[in-house]
Amino acid sequence: MKIAFIVNDIATEIHTYTTINLAYQAMQMGHEAYIAGVGDLMYLANGHMGASAFRVEEGVKSTEVMLGEMQTAYENSSVSLIESDMKPVKITSEDLDVMFIRNDPSDDRENRPWAQSAGVIFGKIAVRNGVIVLNDPEALHNALNKMYFQHFPELVRPRTIITRNVDDVRRFYDECEQKIVLKPLQGSGGKDVFMVKGKEAANLDQIVEAISRNGFVIVQEYLPAAKDGDTRMFVVNGRPLENDGKIACFQRVNEGDDFRSNLHAGGRPQKAEVTDDMLRLAEALRPKIIQDGLFMIGLDIVGDKLMEINVFSPGGMMSAGMQQGTEFFPTVIEAIEKKVYYRKIYDGHLDNATLAIME
Repeated sequence: MKIAFIVNDIATEIHTYTTINLAYQAMQMGHEAYIAGVGDLMYLANGHMGASAFRVEEGVKSTEVMLGEMQTAYENSSVSLIESDMKPVKITSEDLDVMFIRNDPSDDRENRPWAQSAGVIFGKIAVRNGVIVLNDPEALHNALNKMYFQHFPELVRPRTIITRNVDDVRRFYDECEQKIVLKPLQGSGGKDVFMVKGKEAANLDQIVEAISRNGFVIVQEYLPAAKDGDTRMFVVNGRPLENDGKIACFQRVNEGDDFRSNLHAGGRPQKAEVTDDMLRLAEALRPKIIQDGLFMIGLDIVGDKLMEINVFSPGGMMSAGMQQGTEFFPTVIEAIEKKVYYRKIYDGHLDNATLAIME
């Protein structure tokens, strides 16, 4: 199959990222794999989606070497590349079997707002052209901010309000026994996330003002179990991703007094024990995940509650594999292979959202 992975920007990728390893794994399994940034997407005169992309070449020794060559060529793509073996190539939806949208819109919120929805927009064109797009772009459009999280059952998530009004926040603070967490409606990686309790309440006005400059504020009850960190679990085709009897998950542990456990915020990974509560959470989410065509997502779990759902670019699959002692990347590529097979035998009679979640 021919598969294109869409990232924020090739220049900012790191060789341990999940997307880079999935692309490398696809090549190792005999597929044509390409990587393109959202800024490299285009709409062609014949109505097809296209992109300037880099192919994952056969025989490359590692993801580090592969990405290094791509980034060097990418930096010099505006000048002659006669002396380089790595060059960008034009790909179009006429050629592709699969487009895997893996850019994180929140990373482009401040400096490249035009790029936030680019993957979704071009993904919709690719679907129209007959390409399998993962995750389904209609669902991704609905999930461009964390409001999407509120469409899941209240049973599985913390008590939450979303507002820009500091008086609302203060009332909720009192209702939650004066211990809450505040974060932006659109964001990731633990950026601009605050816990307010005790003396910190004196700064509540300033915190709400700072977050609300860029939109709405999510305010959640504080979960005591958060002191022990959270667990990132990968879900594929509506079920926890599993290989060799092991589930793709890892625990993210806080460093020092920082209550945030995001790896980008200084948290560290360690092996997670899968509990019945985690499995019940995943099962409770499954109907909507299937309905929306969410092929691969990341669940961030604290105790018996779900803190967040990452539907765009859940990361950490390498950490999950290292902690669980197995490889999960081949299992994901095998799941995608089946979708290409199903599309072929059903000859276009299955819609994209159905294909995206079909096992």
